[in-house]
Formats: sequence, C-alpha cells, structure tokens
Amino acid sequence: MARPEARAATATAFADALSQPLLAVEDLRVAYGAVAAIRGVSLTVAAGEVVALLGGNGAGKSTMLRAISGLVRPRGGRIKLAGETIHRLSPARIVRLGIGHCPEGRRIFASLSVAENLRLGAAQRRDRGAVAEDRERMFTLFPILRERQQQPAGTLSGGEQQMLALARALMARPKLLLLDEPSLGLAPLLVQQIFRRLAELKAAGTTMLLVEQNIAVALELADRAYVLRTGEVSLEGSAATLKADYERLAEAYLGARR
Repeated sequence: MARPEARAATATAFADALSQPLLAVEDLRVAYGAVAAIRGVSLTVAAGEVVALLGGNGAGKSTMLRAISGLVRPRGGRIKLAGETIHRLSPARIVRLGIGHCPEGRRIFASLSVAENLRLGAAQRRDRGAVAEDRERMFTLFPILRERQQQPAGTLSGGEQQMLALARALMARPKLLLLDEPSLGLAPLLVQQIFRRLAELKAAGTTMLLVEQNIAVALELADRAYVLRTGEVSLEGSAATLKADYERLAEAYLGARR
C-alpha cells in the first residue's frame, strides 16, 4: 500500500492536471522574416470550452492557429497542450497528441472522394472499429456527405466542402479543434447551418478555438473571446460581456471608436 505522503503527492498532481487549461499559449511570438505577426500573445482554452479569436485581416489570427498546429515555428514563447510543451514538435506529432486543424479555405483533396478525404483524416489512428463508428457519426452530423461519399470532393458546393473539412478534422478525434474562418465565402443560410453543427459539437463537449470574422455568429457560439490587432491582444472577456459592449469591442477590433 502506498504511503500517505505518496498518496498525497498523487492527489496533488491529479488536482493540478484538472485545474490546468487544455491549451495554454504563453508570450507567443511569430515572425515572417523581419515582419512580426504575433507579438507576445498569451491565451488559454479550457476543456469543453469554445474560445473565439476575433480581429481584422492581418491581425495574426490564422498565424496563431498555424503556430499551435506546428505549421509555423514560433520565435519565442511556449505552447502547451494538457501541460505538455508542443511548440517544438512536428505537425504530425501534434495531431497525434490531439489537435485537429480545419484550415482557412478548407484545403480538401479535390481529386479524392469524400470517403477518401475522411479516411485521410483518420490516417494516424489504428482503432479501425472506432474509425468506422466515427465515419457514421460524421454522416449523421452532415447527412449530405453520406450521399456524396463516392463523389470527388472538388465537385462539392462550398458549403459541402466546409462540412467535409470539418468532418475530416473530427475524424482524428481531436482533444482540441482549431477552426479557421468556417463561414468564409458561404451564403448566410449555409453559415447558419455550419454553426448549428458547431453548436451540436459544443454541446457534446468538443473543445474549440475558433477564428472568425463574423463577430455575431462567433460570439453566439463562444464562451470567451480574444480580440487581436496587429499581432497583440487588444481585448479579452466573456462572449456575453463583449456582446453587451459593442463600442468597446469595435474600438479593440478596429483601433478607433465608432
């Protein structure tokens, strides 16, 4: 039987693990050559939470997601997933640890079928039975993909391609789903449809970090939000607080009062 001090140490470590955020970004700095894209940004995402990253073009939102998923290497700061430092790891290793990235512009494999795109989303998994179950779950979440599963992905409509990009990212069973502009280029009715699916995922416990320029739909889904301007956090708070103070939000977003 373990000694009392050993049991106490184990309990403390377990409590610390529960209290730490799923994602912690600390003083992150990213540059492209001489151009600083991210300037000392810190943020957290708790398990089961949806956090929105808001800001105009060039604010650094997509760069943040690319740094978290390992597609760009930070020049400074740290990124931790469930307490493990990940910012020096390869993108493939970061996927295995539990980060899924649904990129801006969808980036599906246009010449491959819908079914083949979904299989690629689960390429690093070895639990074939669970993969088949997840594919069925994706077809339930996005019924049109079942109808289109043998169709080349490049022939899908924009909304259907966005659904496929989301489903492909979810096939990896991520602990954290990174979403980059899921409403981009979609008609309002399709935006509503996509965000209804995201709300269902949130209700099921999916943790998300959402980059979105449609402020209204982002704050409707999110629990909290950070506003980026020129690579820095200009405002942060609960979604409810930011929705209630539009003037302050606009000032943080645009850098000027409206």
